[in-house]
Amino acid sequence: MEIDNDPAYQQMINGELYMESPILQRRRREVRTKIMQYNQIADSDERNTKMKTLLRSVGDRFFVEPTFEFSYGVNITIGNHFYANHGVTICDEGLVKIGNDCKFGPKVGLYTPQHPLDPTVRRTEAERTAPITIGNDVWIGGSAIILPGVTLGNNVIVGAGAVVTHSFPDNVIVVGNPARVLKENKPNA
Repeated sequence: MEIDNDPAYQQMINGELYMESPILQRRRREVRTKIMQYNQIADSDERNTKMKTLLRSVGDRFFVEPTFEFSYGVNITIGNHFYANHGVTICDEGLVKIGNDCKFGPKVGLYTPQHPLDPTVRRTEAERTAPITIGNDVWIGGSAIILPGVTLGNNVIVGAGAVVTHSFPDNVIVVGNPARVLKENKPNA
């Protein structure tokens, strides 16, 4: 892909301060146009087949309800058996890796951009990113938000409306704002 050779893209996915290049701008515009078209397709098989073409890699059994939105697509890898309910947004300026058997409730948001705290830098429109990694067998409840740099282990449940500001290990249920462990979630032995 042309984008892989763009120095600004490499800075972006490496978490360095970057400015959006013409190549990145073109990719974002093209993806936005296609997402708008694809989200209007009523036939689920056709919609999902087309959405998959915009992502870096997707496993078997991928299903997203409209609207499913993201920034570039090339920074998203999704394992097998993924489901996203209505209104899911992934700001994939940074890398987003989603494991196998994951389910997202309606209006879930994954946000990788980290805008500078210094207003003089922020005015330049430069930003950094931090990756998001979602393990296997993760269920994220409706309207939950996953912030930059978060890693969720395997078999994690994120309660509806939670704001996940830091990483969590395997086998926990997290809730609240900021999210905290409610209890362990041990799989059946």
